[in-house]
Amino acid sequence: MNAIELFPTLRNLNRADKLKVMQFLVSELSRDEEPSLEHGATYSILSPLNSHAAAHQLAQLLKMENHKTI
Repeated sequence: MNAIELFPTLRNLNRADKLKVMQFLVSELSRDEEPSLEHGATYSILSPLNSHAAAHQLAQLLKMENHKTI
């Protein structure tokens, strides 16, 4: 059954049932989009720790903000 075939049935549902269908579909979509982690796999973690470029950029932004407030 495809979506086009479901439309007449969905149209005849009452408001509460339509909301339940919407909640189900949103839940299904979010589950499909969640990243899944594999057991035993390693993943890199991005962090500004020990990143001199990030520290420099932050210092520049803070300096610009400081000049705006003066």
